[in-house]
Amino acid sequence: MHRGATAEIDLNAVSRNLHVVRTAAENRPVIAVVKADAYGHGAIEISRRLVSEGVSVLAVAYSDEAIALRKAAIDSPILVLFDRYSFSDFFEYRLIPVIHDVQTAERLSGEAKARGHSLDVHIKVDTGMGRLGLHSERVVDDLNAIAAMDCLNVTGIMSHFSEADIAERSYANEQLKKFTMVRNAFLWNQKKKILFHIANSAAVLSFKDAHLDAVRPGLMLYGYSPFAAVDSQASAISDQQPSFELRPAMKIKTRILCLRRLRRGTPVSYGRTFITKRESLVAVLPVGYADGYSRVLSNTADVLIRGKRAPVVGRVCMDLTMVDVTEIQDVAEDDEVVLLGTQAAQEITAHEVAQKAGTICYEILTTLGSQSKRVYVQ
Repeated sequence: MHRGATAEIDLNAVSRNLHVVRTAAENRPVIAVVKADAYGHGAIEISRRLVSEGVSVLAVAYSDEAIALRKAAIDSPILVLFDRYSFSDFFEYRLIPVIHDVQTAERLSGEAKARGHSLDVHIKVDTGMGRLGLHSERVVDDLNAIAAMDCLNVTGIMSHFSEADIAERSYANEQLKKFTMVRNAFLWNQKKKILFHIANSAAVLSFKDAHLDAVRPGLMLYGYSPFAAVDSQASAISDQQPSFELRPAMKIKTRILCLRRLRRGTPVSYGRTFITKRESLVAVLPVGYADGYSRVLSNTADVLIRGKRAPVVGRVCMDLTMVDVTEIQDVAEDDEVVLLGTQAAQEITAHEVAQKAGTICYEILTTLGSQSKRVYVQ
């Protein structure tokens, strides 16, 4: 048997979620974020499906992610969000780098001129995220200077929201105001069509003013709304969010390795953090923290077996996890176990697992998805 779980990826769900994006964004161009191996869903297959559905541009974090797509014969424009060192890759694989500073732009311009080859680029403006991008009082001057450099063809200008996924939107409004001022003052915007984009999934769903020329969804393509994140404002956010039905594309499943009948008072797993309070039937699963199922889920998460919830008992081990199936009738070895997704009428979402792990659903998806064997459902 292969170790770990299987990630079943529903490509039709991805297509449906893309339709939701287009509906919300009134058919603006979509820059689909497939970084981090498409949030654990597998960037090659996800990108193929998105391209077949007419997505305008794909976005990755670093050039090696883009190169993998090119080697898989994906020919669409690919935006490289963070990489500022892979100059030769940008030219060889026809990638679109995002420029974060004037110095990098000068180096790129020199490289392009030496090669006798122009290069499409986007420019990042830091409106309040504090990570990367032009951020001085000279932002517009710097933009105009970059746009005037030899062999650089500015096709897009972008920024990134810090907190578009909370109910109180004053900071997001301030970021959009700054970005709009830059857009209005940028001289080259009057000479040719340049895409201004700032709308992530949260903004796509609920911040129409931020849609601008293109939208840049990530999480919602994979079936999750950032507004479902568990915090004190979740219900307030949900009340303000338009009704868009997203369908999770990832199901994580395994099978029962063995069943053990344990007497009352029997400790389970390391550290005796769980001791049976009755005669119990415990199922051992061939998945552990080495497979992306976090040790933090010990004694707190549930899985689904025969359409019923079964609690994790004892500490999650490197290779194994134990669950209490005493209340589940007719349970048998080799039964399907769902760690994430639906079974019968029950569902365990990435948001639920994230809440119990003290993290966010992005981490759950990228970790479990990348550590599991993937199969695709068309």
